[in-house]
This record gives sequence, C-alpha cells and structure tokens, in this order.
Amino acid sequence: MSDTRARMPYGSWPSPIAAEDAARGDALLEWTGFLGEDVCWTEVLPEDGGRGGLMRRHADGSIREVLPPGWDVRTRVIEYGGRPWLPLGDRAEDGVVFTHGPDQRVHRWQPGGGEPVPLSPAGDWPGQLRYADFAVRGDEVWCLRETVTDATARTARRHLVALPLDGSAADDPSRVRELAATHHFMTGPRIEPGGDRVAWLGWDHPSMPWDATHLMVADIRPDGRLGQAVPLMGGAHEAVTQADWATDGSGTLYAVSDPDGWWNVYAVGRDGLPRGMCPRREEFGEALWRIGLRWCLPLLDGTLAVIHGVGERRLGILAPDGKLTDFADDATEWHFPATDGRRVAAVSSSPGRRRAVVLADPATGTVETVRAPSGRAAADRYAATPHRRTYTGADGEPVHAYVHPPHHPEYAGPEGEAAPWLVFVHGGPTSRTHLALNQEIAYFTSRGLGVVDVQYGGSTGYGRAYRERLRHRWGLTDVADCATVVRGLIADGLADPERVAIRGGSAGGWTAVAAIAADPELYRAAGVYFPVLDPESWRDETHDFESRYLDGLIGPWPAAADRYAAQSPLAAADRIRTPFVLLQGLDDTVCPPAQAERLLHRVTDPRARHTYLTFAGEGHGFRGATTIADSLRAELRLYAEALGFTPAG
Repeated sequence: MSDTRARMPYGSWPSPIAAEDAARGDALLEWTGFLGEDVCWTEVLPEDGGRGGLMRRHADGSIREVLPPGWDVRTRVIEYGGRPWLPLGDRAEDGVVFTHGPDQRVHRWQPGGGEPVPLSPAGDWPGQLRYADFAVRGDEVWCLRETVTDATARTARRHLVALPLDGSAADDPSRVRELAATHHFMTGPRIEPGGDRVAWLGWDHPSMPWDATHLMVADIRPDGRLGQAVPLMGGAHEAVTQADWATDGSGTLYAVSDPDGWWNVYAVGRDGLPRGMCPRREEFGEALWRIGLRWCLPLLDGTLAVIHGVGERRLGILAPDGKLTDFADDATEWHFPATDGRRVAAVSSSPGRRRAVVLADPATGTVETVRAPSGRAAADRYAATPHRRTYTGADGEPVHAYVHPPHHPEYAGPEGEAAPWLVFVHGGPTSRTHLALNQEIAYFTSRGLGVVDVQYGGSTGYGRAYRERLRHRWGLTDVADCATVVRGLIADGLADPERVAIRGGSAGGWTAVAAIAADPELYRAAGVYFPVLDPESWRDETHDFESRYLDGLIGPWPAAADRYAAQSPLAAADRIRTPFVLLQGLDDTVCPPAQAERLLHRVTDPRARHTYLTFAGEGHGFRGATTIADSLRAELRLYAEALGFTPAG
C-alpha cells in the first residue's frame, strides 16, 4: 500500500503533543495496594508541586484521593524512596499508615477519623527521621527507620523499629522500640504470617544491593524483641533482592536471588536450604533502588504471582511444581505489584499503551484497567510503536536498544532522506528503561525525530554478566555501546550521520557528557539533566546510599585514582565542542548543582554553546509540570538549531 502521508522535513511535523502534555500526560503511578476491596496507588500530582497523592478507585468507578486534602504520601529513605504506605488490615475501615513527605513522619489515618495523626516522633529538623516499608504486628507497626545526620543525607544510620499504633511515640521517642540493626542498609521487615519469625535484607558498603546482600531471619520472642539474626541466603557475588513468606503457615520463605547469575525464585524451607522453583536464564527481579520493591507475591492458594522476562516483563502465576503460566495480556512491563491474596494490582504498560493501574485476577485470567493512562488518549496515535534491536559491539558483545522511529499519522519525511535521531541514555547506571509507549519520547518522535533508548552494558534485565560489563568501566563501556547503536542506525539507513544528538539524566548525564567529549563528530548536541561528572568530588558530595557506588563502577578510592582521572567526563571537558543544554534542580542531594557548575567552568571551546537552567525546589528527578515542560522546550530549541530543522509553531 502506498504511503499517502504528506511529505515534510523531519523535525518540522506539526504535533499535538505539547511540552505540557508530555509533562502531565504520563502520570507517575506507583505503589499499588488494597483498601478493603478497592485498589489504591500513589500518584505524583505535577499540578500540585509534585505532591504524592494516595488514590483510590471506588465501587462506582470514581477515582478520588484517600486522605484529606494536602497530604503527601512519599518517603525519602535512601533518597530514592521506598514503599510509603500500607493498609492496616483487610477492611477499609482499618485505615492506613503512611509517611508524609514534608516532615517524613509516620501517620495513621482511618475513614471518618478526621485528619491523620502522627505515630512517629519529630526529628531535630524535618526529614531527619525517615520511615518506609511497613508491616503490622499486633498493636504496632514495624518498619525501616533511617536517621540522617544532616540535610544532605551524606551519613545515616538505619534500624528496624516498632511504632505503637496508639500514637504514644509521637511525643515520647522512648516508646519507639529498636528491633535490629544488622547492616548499614536494610529493607523493612517481613513478618511470618501466623508465625514467630521475621525476615529482612541487609548489605554493607562498598556493596550495592545488586552486588551482594544477605537474607536475614530472626525469631520473635514472646516480649516482641528479636532473637539472634542469622543469614539464610546471599553473600559475596549473590544479591537477594526480595523475600516474602508463604501465606499457608508452612514457614516457607520465598526469595528472589541470583546465585546462578539470574534473579530467580527460591523456596527456603524450615531446614534453611534454598530450592530453585523455576530456574531460567531470565530475571524475576530487578535492582533494589527503592526499599520495598517486589516482583514475587505469595497468594492464598499457594501459588506465586511473578513478574519475569529478559528485556521486558510479563505477569505470570508460578505453581509450587514450577509450572509458569502467563496472563494473556499485551503489557510488556509490570511494576509496583501488590496483592490481597487473591488478586494482583500493578502498574503496567506496553509499546502501545502508557502506564495504567490494572487489576489482574488469576482465577479468571483477566486484567482490568483501574486507572487509565492520563492525558489525551487521542494523542497516542501520534506516538511511535517501539521495537527491540540488538547490535554487536567491537568486542563482540551484544548491545540492546529500544528503537522509537519518527512517526506521525499524517506526515512522513522527504523520500531518500534519513531522519535526525536522539540517543536516550538511562540513569542508574545499574537500571533500565521500559519498552512502552512514552509521552516524553512521543514529544520528539511525533515531530519527526527518531529516538533510540540504549540499554548499554551495565543495564539490568539481562543477567548479572551483562550488568557487570560496566564494572570498573563506567564512562567507557556505556559510551562505546551508545556509539555502537548510533553506527548501527546509520548503517541501517535510518539515521543521518550529521544529525545525531544524545541526552541523559543523572548517570545518563555522565554518559552523555563523556560521549560528546570522546566522539564530538558523532554527536551534534546534548541534553544533560542533573549529571554526575566529577567522580572524585562526587564520592564526598553525594548521599550515603551511593557514596561507595563508584567502587564497583570505577574502582576503590584512592587505589584506582588513575582510573578516576581517566574516566571522568569533567577531566575531558576541554575536548567538548558540542552545543548542550544543562538542566539542574537546586535541591538535588544525589547530584548536587556543584557537579554541573564545574563542567561550565571547564568547557572553553566557543563551539560548545550551552544553556544552563536551574530550578528551585526540584531535586533528583523533576516532579513539577512547569519544570518538565520548560526543560523539554529547551531541549527542542537546542536540537533544532544543532541538527538543522525548524519545529512547527
């Protein structure tokens, strides 16, 4: 069939997706759960300063906030946060506990009870004491508490603690019971249903939670104190990323761990011996960037709801005999699952659908949409349908990427002309992005720019060996893999070699700057968000959680000082001659503004024209709609000038 679309230069296509749509349209939906029969979730509200609302779908189909106006359900534990709320029982009238963003105190709320009441004491300043990942035992709520020593969170202590549900600890800190402090970092407690044991994960510097963790178990004594904690799994070169008890009273503890190089599900019986339930060369878990993440949910019938895959994720039901049956649903990504024992709530998306809250029922095999994607559904026809592509690097290693070609239902590019392309570099770097319809990406592709989302060596989702390709080679492997993908697009005839730009945030900002310094002929522009650039100073400037991350990415300091100098994007700044825009939140404690400002002082080539935009009140990852929209417009202006196109309007 012939293409009847009108021909217009790439980059100039009129798009109905404005920067404001991209900022508002892809709602950040997280942390699902149940309040009685109703599904709840947290949702970032950009129009309200990025406040986290606890939302609920009622029986009549309406969606409203659970809490009274103004409450912000969000925790700053390890800066990246964690599970911030929990229902207090199976009935809606039992209410919830949650962490309130501005003061980080734990509060309890019950329907009809007015405003939430605090359960935890105030710190010496707002946010000194932070809480996450709750469990209920009797008349107490057990959770992780983080105590930071200053507002930058460069040093911190962590304990498992018990808070009385009657609120008596709110004004009397002595009423808080400290339960355990086995490691410098810990997850919240998992209490054995009907039993007398509790489990949690722990790890210490210099390990990150995807390097080496321990699965700890302790007896709960009659007085509520814990006995001696013992490790059941984990250790050097093994990262347990989740643990949850069986619901049937058998005492089985399910763990997601990677002793064989892939995060698989193990059942640990009372004998303490782990048994692989479904050994596969695929991932049943992810990197534990946020406290309380889960990918494996024990159900009341003895099965497990699991999220699994390679480079994408499916929701399946894992039987005790190891049989795995996936839901017949087109979603390729599943996040933040929760269960009431029978059903599974989650956030899902696919190449043809943006994020939505859904309810999956294993009994019927059906998946129901609870909270549809926000924004204008009509605009989704202007979004590209992404597909996976794997290229081969110079070292023979595979490099995975998600390709989002230019797309518009009414316009096409001139015949014989290759499009300009943007290379998206995800943060982390021990992370990944998702093969799903994305409004921010559609902002560019609907205007006639291609986007390739590179899952460079070091990314999760492809096993431990793939993510350890970045070990001691940050700034090298990631830069080389991005270049491999760009040259592959050029060889395929898709990308114009004179019109390629790169953009990334945080660790992706590091790679973007390193790339334009290493290969200025390949990239003609760069969009850089809140980057880390100077590894030597960043070790002392960043927060506690990542303060030893560079031991694995570059090497231990100071023994690897030569690699710090050689791999630092800042050290190569004098070679940059590519125009760039630099976007920075002034309240960022992960990558402080000083990192960005050092780059500006080092760039001297007049061809490296740059714009530096700062945003008050924004931290690591922009939440405000105005901030996001202003940033996208600044990027588009840069790309238009550097790549030679005129945006419509």
